[in-house]
Amino acid sequence: MRTFVRSLTAVLAAAAFLSPAAAAAGTTDSTRTTAELGTPHPQAHAHNDYEHERPLFDALEHGFTSVEADVWLVDGELLVAHDAVDLDPARTLEGLYLAPLKELVKGKGRDVYPGYDGTFQLLIDIKNTGEATYSAIEKELAGYEELFTRYENGVVKDGPVEAVISGDRPLETMRSATRRLSFYDGRMGDLRSGMPASLMPLVSDNWTKVFTWQGIGPMPETERRKLHEIVDHAHSQGYRVRFWATPDADGPAHEAVWTELLAAGVDHINTDDLEDLDAFLAENR
Repeated sequence: MRTFVRSLTAVLAAAAFLSPAAAAAGTTDSTRTTAELGTPHPQAHAHNDYEHERPLFDALEHGFTSVEADVWLVDGELLVAHDAVDLDPARTLEGLYLAPLKELVKGKGRDVYPGYDGTFQLLIDIKNTGEATYSAIEKELAGYEELFTRYENGVVKDGPVEAVISGDRPLETMRSATRRLSFYDGRMGDLRSGMPASLMPLVSDNWTKVFTWQGIGPMPETERRKLHEIVDHAHSQGYRVRFWATPDADGPAHEAVWTELLAAGVDHINTDDLEDLDAFLAENR
């Protein structure tokens, strides 16, 4: 019965373009349920996207081309939350992201943003039982196969959405797979590993473990040079770059860091502040 209810909620959410919670509550207010697509920003990444009032939809309205969902495997279900105490059986990966993305792509010419020359990234952060959760993710993505970029026997076949696995990532399982619908999120230690971009298209890390500068005063020239070297090397290998734990409080510090990230060519600028990054990128397009 639980599986039936979850599936029905996901279908209703997709059909009405609602979050699962709104669908279950019968919400019909168009101001809350319609995703008005903003102008896409290639660098905009919605960190902990599911914590916004309308997961996915708020990001889309601000032009974000990458969203992040933390997932837990609980009784066979992929639930979305940052901490175990916040788990809610109504908030599933399928209902919050997969079903709405399928409906959006179906109605927009097989692109998340019509005419956008880039891939929409769904970053899935595994919070528990890495191997088992990864297996469940691959199984769930297979139900939406037409959405996703996939790897088959050494060849990457592009789709509207690229799923990248972060958190408790089972590297060897992913490396040995001849077919998968998701890709590996590397760390700075993987930057010179030689892993192919067909396995690891993204390299992410904690800003505070790599840099000391927090946006106050000019960025030290040695750190600016280091940032550019990291990005240049990553790009030479076909990898994209993302940092988390960058300053994100409202004020000049986060804009100072964003300015340096943008100038260095960092591919995904991490934020919880959708409105401010949208405005910043629009001004610095």
